[in-house]
Amino acid sequence: MAFFCLLFALTLAVVRRFMILIYIVVGVAIGAVVGYLIRQSQATSKIGSAESKAEKILEDAKNKEREILLDAKSRSLEMVDQAKKQEGEFRAQVLRFEERMDRREKELDQKSGAVDQQKKDLEARAESLKVLQEEIKELKVKQLQNLEKIAGMTREQASQVLLDNAEKSVKEEMAALYKKLLNETHETAEREGRNIVAQAIERVASEVTAESTTTTVQIPNEEMKGRIIGKEGRNIRAFEQMMGVEILIDDSPDTVVISGFNSIRRHIAKLTLEKLLADGRIHPARIEEAYEKSKAEINEQIKQAGEQAVYELGITSFPPKLVHLIGRLLFRTSYGQNILRHSVEMAKLGALMAEEIGADVQITKQGALLHDIGKALDQDLEGTHVEIGRKIAEKFNLDKRVVEAITSHHADTDVSGKTEAAVSAEAIIVDACDNISGARPGARKDTLENYIKRLTDLENIANSFEGVEKTYAIMGGREIRVFVTPSKLDDYGCQKLAREIANKLENELKFPGEIKVHVIRETRVIEYAR
Repeated sequence: MAFFCLLFALTLAVVRRFMILIYIVVGVAIGAVVGYLIRQSQATSKIGSAESKAEKILEDAKNKEREILLDAKSRSLEMVDQAKKQEGEFRAQVLRFEERMDRREKELDQKSGAVDQQKKDLEARAESLKVLQEEIKELKVKQLQNLEKIAGMTREQASQVLLDNAEKSVKEEMAALYKKLLNETHETAEREGRNIVAQAIERVASEVTAESTTTTVQIPNEEMKGRIIGKEGRNIRAFEQMMGVEILIDDSPDTVVISGFNSIRRHIAKLTLEKLLADGRIHPARIEEAYEKSKAEINEQIKQAGEQAVYELGITSFPPKLVHLIGRLLFRTSYGQNILRHSVEMAKLGALMAEEIGADVQITKQGALLHDIGKALDQDLEGTHVEIGRKIAEKFNLDKRVVEAITSHHADTDVSGKTEAAVSAEAIIVDACDNISGARPGARKDTLENYIKRLTDLENIANSFEGVEKTYAIMGGREIRVFVTPSKLDDYGCQKLAREIANKLENELKFPGEIKVHVIRETRVIEYAR
């Protein structure tokens, strides 16, 4: 009995679990069906909503299309109206043009008739003129025959006599007129030239820097002189050997003098010594280090000076190496006149003169700025600064007129082209500016006594030769003009005399640059008409 009760309980538990499983399966199935129905309902509602939206969008598009069509139709109607108006205006213009053409044709017809009438009148006059010309020719022939009978000469002989008399008269008149015009031209040219030069000088002013072959350096105390000399003179020897200058240490208080012909080396030495004095350490290694720094600073100063010069004159075509050479002129002088300032001053003068006479301003400025460029290297190369300057200009392929200006700025220029000197207007201007800038009072530092003594020595040397009549030293002693007696010296003797005078000047005088010896032999014949 207990077994059956247990079996019944187990059976009842199994059945109950089976029923629960059935309920779960049935619930899941019912939930799936319900979910499907709900999703189907939602999808149906969404589809309906999308269709309604699509219909609304389509309706809006149709409305927009109608508006666009209406707007396009209205605009097309407006364009048609405008086109009709323009067509009407064009037709009116065409009608007016046709009316004007009709009037012009009528006027041309009338003028053509008048021209035809004038042509007929001219033809009639031409016929009458031909008749008159024939009559005149006949009368002229008869008149010539009568003149030949009266004069006893043929027509050709009479024509030759008349031509000879007319030629003689014309020559006399032309000679008188030529002389008059020549005198007037000389007076006018001299007056205009003075005005141009005066205006140029008034409009240009530059500072003049005076330098010599020595430079003074201030030292803080006398003890520094011993340190500059060094043990057994090793510091001063190393300094002088490295710089290429001499240091003069004398009894002058707190002063050391640097002496040297090369101004760039002298400035480098001064800057180096100032660095050593500021540092206080003076020995060969320190001297070399200060020297390199000073040399770099001077090179930079040279570069800036060259760039400033070309910028000031508005010259942009020069290569950097040539600009650097121009900057070296900052440390060169001529009779105490700084050559770079002198060249810039000349360029400004030359530009003003070139504008006045119609010459090339840029070529004139370039020639003036570079006329003494040879002096930037004349201490390192052989030859005169003119020869060196010409080679530099040719090396940089400068304009031939610039080369002429460099070559001829110490020579007489001749616009006739008969001499070897430059004939371009720019070269002539550069030569004139060189004389003006160098001759300006205060431009070049030289005492009156030294100046007079130098000129006197030049004239005395030239006057010491036989056959010399008189001598003039001009251009600040850079040229002497020697007049000889024609009866004592011939042309060959003049050439020999010029060479002998030049040799004697080279041997007996000390002078910078060149001195041109100009020997003049002339014969003058004078007669008086009473």
